[in-house]
Amino acid sequence: MLARLDGGLETLDEYVEHTWAPVYAAALEPKTRELYAGLYDNHVSPWLGRYQLRQLTPEVIGRWQANRLAAGAPVESTRKALTLLGGILQRALEAGRIPTNPQRLVRKAAPARTEEVRPLAPATVEAICSVLRPRDAMVVHLLAYAGLRPQELRALRWAHAGERTLTVHAPKTRRHRAQPRSVRLLAPLAHDLREWRLLSGRPDDDAPVIRAEKVAKGGSGEWTEPGYEQWINHVWMPALERVGLSYQRPYDLRHSFASLLLHEGRSVIYVSRQLGHSAAVCMRTYGHVIEELDEAPRNSAEDAITAARRGDDVRRLFGRSG
Repeated sequence: MLARLDGGLETLDEYVEHTWAPVYAAALEPKTRELYAGLYDNHVSPWLGRYQLRQLTPEVIGRWQANRLAAGAPVESTRKALTLLGGILQRALEAGRIPTNPQRLVRKAAPARTEEVRPLAPATVEAICSVLRPRDAMVVHLLAYAGLRPQELRALRWAHAGERTLTVHAPKTRRHRAQPRSVRLLAPLAHDLREWRLLSGRPDDDAPVIRAEKVAKGGSGEWTEPGYEQWINHVWMPALERVGLSYQRPYDLRHSFASLLLHEGRSVIYVSRQLGHSAAVCMRTYGHVIEELDEAPRNSAEDAITAARRGDDVRRLFGRSG
């Protein structure tokens, strides 16, 4: 079925499916196509896909952005989705399907404010995990107790999990590849990984620690960025709601790991190396936490996690009772 060249009567979904995706998106890098597909499927199509191109006015697009933010959608994902929509409509404009690009008249939401970091305590992390399936609890534990970035988590293989350390190979950004770093493997997290590997059927060393929910035949099983975005919307956000917490990014669970290390009395240099950023960033991000802990007694990170789990009477992790 060919897209109709009838002055914008075709819907946005029709235009994307029959023209934009095969003609324009096909020239993009595979990872970029994958990212755009996730943004479109999760943030644009369900709300705007049925609109005819000519019906997408600045008011309609502006209301869509406002409604997405009001519903708790991540600000950065919404901003990226708006940019993607503008690129799609620009192609439609250049082809003569619409007279103007309405997205250009919509002011993009301001970036999320950088607020003072308030790390989630182990008791809160465990409360969240108590309402999750084993796979999802493992995701949260790796973010909160090893300080992994989401892209590092998705790239983690079983071969990277030693007895006392995790070796992190993933790039920090798309442009610059970070050097591998060793992250201290806290004893409770090491136990979780052993349990998860058993539940996963003892996968090979080259298998991802967190596999995609749906793996195509012959596929690597690696969890994609769009799949991770879906996890945020369908798993993470409902879990926060169930335990009565306001929204925050899973990325912010890195702060929990940093806080655990600072409570032990670890130096800024040590913490920054564990997290894979500079000492300057560490001081800028956690300076207030360091000041608060100046006269506080030191507490082992492993003891803090163990104590939180002993006090959790909701549901034992991994379906075990004891």
